[in-house]
Amino acid sequence: MDKRYLIVLDHARSSSVRILNELLSALPETLNGSRMIVTTSEMSLPSHLETRSIHHALRLRSDDESWALFTHKLKMNIPQELQTMKREIVKRCGGLPLAIVKLGAVLSQKDANIEEWSIALEQLHRDKKLWSNTLSMIDRKCPLHMKRCLFYFGLFPQDIDVPARRLIALWVAEGLMQPVGENETSEDVAEICLIKLIAQGMVQVTKKKLNGDVKTCRLPDALQRHRLSKARQTTFLQFHTNTRSELSLSTGLVRRLVDHLDKEDFSYGHIHGEYNRTLTSLKPRYQHALSFLSFDTQEGSKPGEDIGNFLHRCISSSCFLLLRVLDLEHVFRPKLPETIGKLSRLRYLGLRWTFLEMLPSSISKLQNLQTLDLKHTYINILPNSIWKIQQLRHLYLSESYRSKFMPQPRVGSLTNLQTLWGLFVDEETPVKDGLDRLVNLKKLGLTCRLMPSQQQAMLAQLEAVANWVLKLDHLHTLRLKSDDGENQPGDLDLKPLSGLEKLSSIHLLGRLKNPLVVFESPESLSDLTLSGSGLTEDPLQKLDKLPNLKILRLLAKSYMGKNMLCSSGGFPQLRVLKLWKLEELEEWNVEEGALRALRDLEIRSCPRLKMLPKNCNTEIL
Repeated sequence: MDKRYLIVLDHARSSSVRILNELLSALPETLNGSRMIVTTSEMSLPSHLETRSIHHALRLRSDDESWALFTHKLKMNIPQELQTMKREIVKRCGGLPLAIVKLGAVLSQKDANIEEWSIALEQLHRDKKLWSNTLSMIDRKCPLHMKRCLFYFGLFPQDIDVPARRLIALWVAEGLMQPVGENETSEDVAEICLIKLIAQGMVQVTKKKLNGDVKTCRLPDALQRHRLSKARQTTFLQFHTNTRSELSLSTGLVRRLVDHLDKEDFSYGHIHGEYNRTLTSLKPRYQHALSFLSFDTQEGSKPGEDIGNFLHRCISSSCFLLLRVLDLEHVFRPKLPETIGKLSRLRYLGLRWTFLEMLPSSISKLQNLQTLDLKHTYINILPNSIWKIQQLRHLYLSESYRSKFMPQPRVGSLTNLQTLWGLFVDEETPVKDGLDRLVNLKKLGLTCRLMPSQQQAMLAQLEAVANWVLKLDHLHTLRLKSDDGENQPGDLDLKPLSGLEKLSSIHLLGRLKNPLVVFESPESLSDLTLSGSGLTEDPLQKLDKLPNLKILRLLAKSYMGKNMLCSSGGFPQLRVLKLWKLEELEEWNVEEGALRALRDLEIRSCPRLKMLPKNCNTEIL
């Protein structure tokens, strides 16, 4: 066959393998550009076909993508009064293309009014057949650990978009992930599990990061509703008619307690009741609880007081002693009792967005704690006892409120720490012979403040930080900020990072005393952000040979020159380029063959730059 061919085999099933084999044996190789496209609801092909195939999963669409597909299939203009139904439409469709197309076709035949559309939505709501393949796949083919991860979404309110970082940390803390390889971590396994659930159309991505990673996701409304009764019996789940919490199949006792502020839930009175419960009434319910998640996002002091009182009563009555997860994210200032130190099995303590002002000193007794999330709290000084938590792996601090360490005591060293994010470094922070002993970090984010009164001491601290960073052979994400106390960039005196072979993301805010820090970046670098760097040499000429760079942000005062050039063949993988507040920039040229992969160009507040390069077709935003 001399000519190129394109063959489409639609809706193939396992019974179609014979036909596929006959076609492939009769057709030549694909070196001339010939291709065969096979659409199938089966998740796998025979092994001899896998080696000759590229698999593109039909993922669930995001809300915006769902709406775009729906309006495309709808054969009418949507009246203004029906635009208000957008949220309900995309929610009911759950991102499933088949459901979106079907609804568009049905509504095209209906009168354009709220009553008719609401009836059609309700019919779609009851149509289990649309999700039958997914439900069957979960029931028959989904491994047990993935079923458990999938059903963990059931603990969250239905309308919430769940942050991927929160979900992964909870899965790990619950012990749902077991590493296999020597260098594999539980977090690695959890990320892979989430990616598989998304690829198999079981989890819907609602927001992505700029680098393409999942930021938030949700379980589709239909899967929440049907809850896979058969599969549920083989997992840790049992749901009582008057609670969203999970109960043990064998004992009927609460295993995972969730607080949704539902007055019909039997736990509501225990947590939020106006009357005092006796201690004995709590023990039968909660003595075997493994997790407690509260979604009380009310304003005022009552949420924090209710949670604090409930925790105190439970711990005092020997409940929660098996607790692995205590997630109070967004609960306003929960009053953590000093007795929290008795929760010796706790692995995850989530206090993000609580605006908490102080941690109990007994925090040091949580010797199995793996994740402590204090981001967006008012805790500015961590207790000395934090150094004693031997199993701590992830520590998120409140950058905006200048969270800092006290000097390290002789005992304890946090040697298992992988994430240290949001740390504030001043002249008293124990960097040398303290923090610089934390050499297993994978993510490091810190801010230095160079006040004139402590200039000399802070220069020594900057040098200690620079030497510390060079020790971090496992580092893949680095964010360093330096300011002068008046919201202006301070000095960053770093050394070239080319020896950090795993480093993929760098964010630097501050004047670079040594530009080689940027110009001698490791080849693994995929994401680079510069702000206030004060570079005088064209950074594009220095960075364009990085083979894996996909995102580049040159922000305010990062480059002080007038001209920039992208040479031919430069930036082979760059997809996102942002140029903000480069006030001296007058001319930017792009040679033919440069920026071939660019998809997103954003230029803001570059007043002297009058026109785009000829070989750059993306719009200025």
